[in-house]
Amino acid sequence: MIGIAPSEISAARRFDSLQSALEAAPADGDTPYSIFLPAGIYNEKVLVRKPNVHLVGAGRDETVIRYGDYAGMAAPGFPADSGEKLGTFATATVTVEATDFRAENLTIENSFDFLTTDALPKGHTDKVSGTQAVALETGLNSDRSAFRNVRLLGYQDTLFVQGGRSYFLDSVIEGNVDFIFGAGQALFENSDIVTRPRGSRRETVGYVTAPSTDIGNEYGLVFLNCRLLKADGVPANSSPLGRPWHPTTTFADGRYADPNAVGAAVFIRTFMDDHITGDGWASMRGTSRDGTKSTVFPPESARFYEYQSHGPGAQVNERRRQLTEIEAERYTRERILADWKAPF
Repeated sequence: MIGIAPSEISAARRFDSLQSALEAAPADGDTPYSIFLPAGIYNEKVLVRKPNVHLVGAGRDETVIRYGDYAGMAAPGFPADSGEKLGTFATATVTVEATDFRAENLTIENSFDFLTTDALPKGHTDKVSGTQAVALETGLNSDRSAFRNVRLLGYQDTLFVQGGRSYFLDSVIEGNVDFIFGAGQALFENSDIVTRPRGSRRETVGYVTAPSTDIGNEYGLVFLNCRLLKADGVPANSSPLGRPWHPTTTFADGRYADPNAVGAAVFIRTFMDDHITGDGWASMRGTSRDGTKSTVFPPESARFYEYQSHGPGAQVNERRRQLTEIEAERYTRERILADWKAPF
């Protein structure tokens, strides 16, 4: 049973599912509505549509919200032979589409079996296409989303910060391909960012980040005093810090890679294990005006920087641009979060 204790109700209410507990929250709640999740595995796909919802688990490894949607699966509501696919944006185990969401002491996992399909050779009849599988999505209607002692677990596209501001403290995020991505503004402090292996041997295991930050936003993905670690099976020099994602967008003159999505990712005083590549960053292809994926966006076209990286994966060279001391002073919690004071 799931216990609910909104501030205006003295006795806890109980629900049989997390989503039903969320639906019981006030539509325009201006005080915290806390949902307590005892230890256990909650096999649910969850959508948060009401403000000031707080999810509190029994412990990061004891309370797990889990689901296994992936981009290439058949979209619900369409005929089986229609070819319609779910798509990346609809795969999240937990999607936040409201303000002032908070989660503590739990794990959010996308349980899609990435490794098995990734291990199959190209052309194998059982190989799945569309292996993007999001664990957590902070959507376009979200803002001021805060996470403490949370574990996000997936492989490709684990964390999608699509919009708003989000703050991660003392947390763990695991994945491999573009596993922290999107246009939202996200601050990560004192957190472990763990690269997981692929199902088959390859030179590049994945990319830690793939930001698509709008050029009008100074901050995108910012990592302060974090650790970039690797799981067993991840080789040295196999994981760039990130690559610039320019989402295919519809404009008046056509559909092509958004030129204003000038991704920002900055690592400050961050430990880096030896899986981080010597060059640090990588290029990414985007949709050209003719519909092909022929446009290449080099890392130099994005806002990719470091400051005082350390560890075996840390290097200073012409490919790994460094902030000056004065520039680094702008990367404080107060500046990044602007008028929002983080709740912890």
